[in-house]
Amino acid sequence: MIATYPFSAVVGLDDLKLALILNAVSPRVGGVLVRGEKGTAKSTIVRALAAQLPVVDVVRGCRFACDPAAPDPGCPDGPHAPDAPDTERVRRAASLVELPVGASEDRLVGSLDVERALTEGVKAFEPGLLAAAHRGVLYVDEVNLLHDHLVDLLLDAAALGTCYVERESVSVRHAARFLLVGTMNPEEGELRPQLLDRFGLTVEVKASRDPDERAEVVRRRLAFESSPAGFAERWAGREAELAGRIAAARELLASVRLPDARLRQIAAVCAEFEVDGLRADLVTAHAAMAHAAWHGRASVEVEDVRAAARLALPHRRRRDPFDAPGLDENTLEDVLERTSGDGGDEPPPEPPGGTPPEPGPRGGPEGSGGRLPETGPGGSEGPGEPAGRGPEPADRGPEPVAPGPESAAPGRGRAAQGPEPAVPGPGHPSQETAGAAAPYRVRLLAVPGVGEGAAGRRSRARTGRGRSTGSRLPEGRARDLHVPATLLAAAPHQARRGRRSAGLLLRAGDLREKVREGKEGNLVLFVVDASGSMAARKRMTAVKTAVLSLLLDAYQRRDKVGLVTFRGDSARLDLPPTSSVEAGAARLRTLPTGGRTPLAAGLVKAAEVLRLEGMRDPARRPLLVLVTDGRATAGGDVERAAGSLRGVASVVVDCEGGPVRLGMARRLAGLLGAPAVPLDDLGSVVRDHRKAV
Repeated sequence: MIATYPFSAVVGLDDLKLALILNAVSPRVGGVLVRGEKGTAKSTIVRALAAQLPVVDVVRGCRFACDPAAPDPGCPDGPHAPDAPDTERVRRAASLVELPVGASEDRLVGSLDVERALTEGVKAFEPGLLAAAHRGVLYVDEVNLLHDHLVDLLLDAAALGTCYVERESVSVRHAARFLLVGTMNPEEGELRPQLLDRFGLTVEVKASRDPDERAEVVRRRLAFESSPAGFAERWAGREAELAGRIAAARELLASVRLPDARLRQIAAVCAEFEVDGLRADLVTAHAAMAHAAWHGRASVEVEDVRAAARLALPHRRRRDPFDAPGLDENTLEDVLERTSGDGGDEPPPEPPGGTPPEPGPRGGPEGSGGRLPETGPGGSEGPGEPAGRGPEPADRGPEPVAPGPESAAPGRGRAAQGPEPAVPGPGHPSQETAGAAAPYRVRLLAVPGVGEGAAGRRSRARTGRGRSTGSRLPEGRARDLHVPATLLAAAPHQARRGRRSAGLLLRAGDLREKVREGKEGNLVLFVVDASGSMAARKRMTAVKTAVLSLLLDAYQRRDKVGLVTFRGDSARLDLPPTSSVEAGAARLRTLPTGGRTPLAAGLVKAAEVLRLEGMRDPARRPLLVLVTDGRATAGGDVERAAGSLRGVASVVVDCEGGPVRLGMARRLAGLLGAPAVPLDDLGSVVRDHRKAV
């Protein structure tokens, strides 16, 4: 057996350890999303967590890990008799299931053999990863790179505790209760706010900048690599102590009370931070109760609310896709101080227009005992978890450049404060940096034709989801059966095949699967003229605002983005193609202007970027957005450079202004075979440009 790095041997990461522990104590907390840079032990600590979960009893032969004491009445492998004898149960470790980024829907939820359902009337169901993760841990590395519909499916299953699989009116359901942990590197793209909100807790992880702590991390890792079994043995005592404390917290959780004063405090904190909906209140309440149980308290106190809020609220405060998650600690302390008076057992205030409910024996509503409903089992943690707020993190050095909540809002941030000094690059003379105003809705720009790229919301594509547009012979096993087409293919052959009963006689050659058409995401490459002809403050502000608006549109349509700029004597790739539109917004805001206009160099650089990206991701079709006034005062032959982009779907955003216009951007659009959209009209009308291509 391969030894797992011990949970208690992980150095630092106190907030992450605490978040995992709270979910282990109470799965109702709703999982953990771990955001962090590369090489910060995100995967290591999650895998170590699974080893701390208590062993589970399962019904022998059940593929869905049913509990012998309380089997799932709807289990596809059932029915199972409750309290089965020892010979019918198996004790095993809690499972750790990893969901790969490239997983299909059938791999996640399971597959139903519709062919057998049609011919034999049998629900032949092959369980997926959600079934394997039942009563264990489901770990999703790089969850931000997972297709949105798969994220929706697993979050729905995590919230409901049940997985539903439906194919052509044949459905199967089974229990799917697990501890959900997702990790992501924000540099590779963000999750949509709607999906962020579905994770109970979020933790931001950064490598320590303390040399002593970093040295200790390396020292322990080297010791583990030299002798995994020996290293694990040295930490076995701490691990056993940790597992015992988790088990005790889970036992205590059912009797932990949430006094009304603390409940109102949670509501006040969530209202102060203006989070949307009530999921934040529920998650914070569950996390506060789990935190109290972890520290052996029978009632939730202020420090439990503080610890829960610090983990449950930061990712729910985003008002704009470019906002970075965060929580103002001073505001949190102010709200807690204002609402931390005594009176934890006082009855709730009378609701408007009605009378308060009768208090139960513990001061809460009748039958509630002053606490939330009982929580199911959970399971795991790390030693030495901080009480309350926990220790302050070590100095981690300067924060990476990223747009904060103030940067995209009108009247705030850099756009309102004026320009920032820019650092000139080779061939790029120093100039001031213009700001950007608030983004606006832009017209739809789509790639013509029908593609087969990654699911998104921009251009037409043949995808695994969407409306059915026809049928085809399957390549391999039929996954998405087109029943009418299958019946039509089989019907002429029934007499020859000797059909005598109501059952349909099918052959493999009769099967047809659906051809679906949906939307795909594209690679949107922005090529921005940052030369002196664009340097007028008002014009460059309008240009940056337009590109920022297009970036926001790319975020909403699940595109990859890249940014090429040209000024002075050359062009450069400021942002390689990435799913992180936040990085694009950050680069754009600090973009300097000035110097000559090497338009041809910008086009050549764009062609080079698209060629290389086409080899890396050939299924993702590109869309070139060229933002320029069309002037060229340096560089090579524009017409020849434009020829290298022939065949690439393009749009020219015409930035030419003033009473006298030369129409150079429109002539450039003609060379590219692209429409020219005046900058001022970019957000005025929403229409597909494909008719102009």
